[in-house]
Amino acid sequence: MGKNIINVALFGLGRIGQMHLNNLLAHPRFNLIYVYDLNKKLSTKISKKCKCINIENPNIAMKDKKIDVIFIATSTSTHLKFITDAVKSKKVVFCEKPLDLNLKKIEKCKNKIKKYNPKIQIGFNRRYDPGHRLLKKKLLKGKIGNLEKIIITSRDPSPPPMSYLKTSGGIFKDMMIHDFDLARYYAGKDEFVSVFATGSNLNDKKFNKVKDFELASCLLKTKKGIQCIITNSRHCSFGYDQRIELFGTKGMLISDNKRETETTIYSGNSTNNKSKLLNFFIERYSEAYRLQLDDLFKMCNRNLKPLADFEDGRKSLALAQIAIKSVKSKKFEKIKLI
Repeated sequence: MGKNIINVALFGLGRIGQMHLNNLLAHPRFNLIYVYDLNKKLSTKISKKCKCINIENPNIAMKDKKIDVIFIATSTSTHLKFITDAVKSKKVVFCEKPLDLNLKKIEKCKNKIKKYNPKIQIGFNRRYDPGHRLLKKKLLKGKIGNLEKIIITSRDPSPPPMSYLKTSGGIFKDMMIHDFDLARYYAGKDEFVSVFATGSNLNDKKFNKVKDFELASCLLKTKKGIQCIITNSRHCSFGYDQRIELFGTKGMLISDNKRETETTIYSGNSTNNKSKLLNFFIERYSEAYRLQLDDLFKMCNRNLKPLADFEDGRKSLALAQIAIKSVKSKKFEKIKLI
């Protein structure tokens, strides 16, 4: 049996990093020792508020034998370097997605660290959403018979700022990568073998400046013939739209949107007036982020494999890259996930 309290060093204190910070502080099994961020003023302020140690050199945490987990929420370009250093230092790693925007760099990292038998969890938080995960459990119990079709809808309430779009890697690597991961999660061992993807800009031409899209869709097919349809949008007038539908020979499973309240108003004008959808990913997947930490603890404490690991991160980025190839070729492209 492992340790009951896990000592953590958190790298990255941006929006997602601060969300992880609050979850780590609230979790009874984690003890936040160090924080690190390039913004020294911010990291100093947060370290004082949270009563932890601000470090200006990440190697301090790497070399400290008391630290069990290196928690990476920094910019994407730094992920592989921190993963490699942490694994060499015999640390358990949590890393936000994506691993990197370059598949060759990911594969090079994989070959470099495999001899250390790394323990790495990737931040595909949607696998941990209670509704999304329940679909998987019911699917495995045969509630809808044989799976035939996966339909994933993911629409953001509004696009990110231009500064983010310039470095995000585009809608397929930044946004749809979550949906590629969920598609693989539901398809299980039946890997995808072909993809057709398309993207367009109809209303907001700023995406043309960064060679990105405001709308994107994909059609994927597994070796056994299961179809997956993914639809993404960088804007949605009615909020953060997150839905999954699994269709099978005996029925259908749906994981629907979450709302501010489950209240429905009936009146003379309407009989289906519901409350607004939750604002964005931090609110929509708040429970998933907490459950993700439970999985991290189990990996540290009982050496259990996490729900999303390095290979899941690599394969989802590979799907994104092949989808981009399909957009350019305007054809179905073959997928080989070795």
